[in-house]
Amino acid sequence: MLFLAGVTGAAAFTLGLGAWRTRNRSVHNPLLPLPLTSMDWRLTNHVGQEVTPADWRGRPAMVFFGFTYCPDVCPTTLLDIADWLEALGPDADRLTVALISVDPERDTPDALANYISHFDPRIIGLTGSVGATARAAADFRVSFKKEPSGDGDYTMNHTAGVFLFYANGQFASIIDFHEDRRFAVPKIRRILA
Repeated sequence: MLFLAGVTGAAAFTLGLGAWRTRNRSVHNPLLPLPLTSMDWRLTNHVGQEVTPADWRGRPAMVFFGFTYCPDVCPTTLLDIADWLEALGPDADRLTVALISVDPERDTPDALANYISHFDPRIIGLTGSVGATARAAADFRVSFKKEPSGDGDYTMNHTAGVFLFYANGQFASIIDFHEDRRFAVPKIRRILA
């Protein structure tokens, strides 16, 4: 009888602890992107159409922040993305893949269309006003900053990871810059599963 009471007490404690931990998980980590379903941005794609997070519902998404004047990180990442899409084969067609510009002053829809045409046709380019870009960056927890260069021009410092989301809009993981394809492609396959 005493043993049965102990087992029942332990089970009740475990269930209570699990319920408490589950309740606290609903509070979003401020360092990670919001779920797409909680985001509230409006941007313009490379063919001039408005895009919102609601347009991505029901499809896994892979999102990268960058800019067309980027000398190394952005083109390298986009080449990696094109390589990952090729490795996925026909499954890649089920993904929404987007580059969101952090340089709205120079990255017009036409500039983005020209830039992304060098990578993979499934990648869409998104741009908007400085305010719209800041709104999207805040939702994704991305930082970006205009940095003057010595020649009177400027560059953009920005977060350089590829964000993965499940079809239900929940954040899945990040593919870090230069992450090995052996690890990147399985992460993408998980959001497609």
